[in-house]
Amino acid sequence: MTDGALLLDKPVGLSSNAALQKAKRLFAAAKAGHAGTLDPLASGLLLVLFGEATKFAGPLLDADKEYLATLELGARTTTGDAEGAVLERKGVQAEKPHILAVLDRFRGEIEQVPPMHSALKRGGTPLYRLARRGQQVPRAPRRVRISALELLQLAGASLALRVVCSKGTYIRVLAEDIGEALGCGAHLAALRRTASGRFRVEHALSLEALEKIPVEELRQRLLELPALLEGLPRAELGAADEARLRQGQALKISGLHAGLCAVVRTDGGVIGLGAADGAGNLKPLRLTQTAEKHLKSVAHMKRE
Repeated sequence: MTDGALLLDKPVGLSSNAALQKAKRLFAAAKAGHAGTLDPLASGLLLVLFGEATKFAGPLLDADKEYLATLELGARTTTGDAEGAVLERKGVQAEKPHILAVLDRFRGEIEQVPPMHSALKRGGTPLYRLARRGQQVPRAPRRVRISALELLQLAGASLALRVVCSKGTYIRVLAEDIGEALGCGAHLAALRRTASGRFRVEHALSLEALEKIPVEELRQRLLELPALLEGLPRAELGAADEARLRQGQALKISGLHAGLCAVVRTDGGVIGLGAADGAGNLKPLRLTQTAEKHLKSVAHMKRE
């Protein structure tokens, strides 16, 4: 069983699922998922999860993301990015002081209307399929957070930005909204994810690099389960309390703040995720089978 996470540097032109399937085959993993989709147009960090690591996708998806985004000013497209047909062209006269002032308006909490070319569903049908049929449907705005929005380069009509944002942020929509605020329109010309939470693309491997690594060494490139839960509050359990938690019982543990909690054994082995209510109660959320096998092994040794 392959359990762990791979920091993959996804190339442009490949969907997240296609990259995931290639990695899954390389590691001969029975189960795989990822923590945050990247469009084919985008490159960069894709956190691929194998086996028991897939149970921890939630906290990883919730983490802030960092991107390097290139905007093409003066042109709006049907999709908000370089894959769409150009709808309108305008002259670009935005100077750096004006651009900096506009960027300041997009920092902090803002509202975004999800794009039609997205995987959100309406009546069970993804919006992008409706868009391909030429249909438009109302979409309620969503609140997102832009923690950092930094101008890296301005070269003619090309604008390079560093963006740190909350989950659910559409960088294509941010590009369009910035273009509208500048009065010239814009679309997302290129996108690279450089970080997801505390994981960075500098530590990621490409598919080409992975294919050159001997099979027996591949698993050494995976992050183990404890690394995925670093930063979360921890609750350490003995075997008896672990057994109770696995039976669905809430545990009384003092000192835990309300919220998500990493549940581990005293030896550091991962039991899973729990939810603390702030009143000393810890309830199970997602528990690993790895820990369950450990308990069975301990019980077997005691019988012997």
